[in-house]
Amino acid sequence: MPTPQEQFEQFANRLPIGRDPASVRRRLEAMEMVLERALVVPGTRYRIGLDAIVGLVPVVGDLITASMGAWLVWEARNLGMSKFQLFRMGGNVALDTAVGAIPFVGDAFDFLFRSNSKNLRILKRYLDKHHPETMIVEGEVIGR
Repeated sequence: MPTPQEQFEQFANRLPIGRDPASVRRRLEAMEMVLERALVVPGTRYRIGLDAIVGLVPVVGDLITASMGAWLVWEARNLGMSKFQLFRMGGNVALDTAVGAIPFVGDAFDFLFRSNSKNLRILKRYLDKHHPETMIVEGEVIGR
């Protein structure tokens, strides 16, 4: 039977609170899931997240989701990604915000254009190349 200290350490090790690339990867994957794939549209298999839901609120909703998307770019910057990659990620967030601010058209666009998923793909390619120890294969973290 593990001691309370051992239980705490096991729990703390699962939390993505560090600055290491593996923690950043888990944190960004969780944020992307919340923003893009948190809920299933009833009667379909289509998944939506807070980006599409909060984006329904005019102006304020788009600003909130833009700031959440910008946080993903900030984390990528802290990992040392190139300016080109950061520009692409920022462009995805800017496009999502600009078109998302248009009434009705922007709401439909938010359901179809997943800027945070695109940014996560860019980030994963970077991490897989520069920090291969963070790769996940079938639910298991490599290098731990």
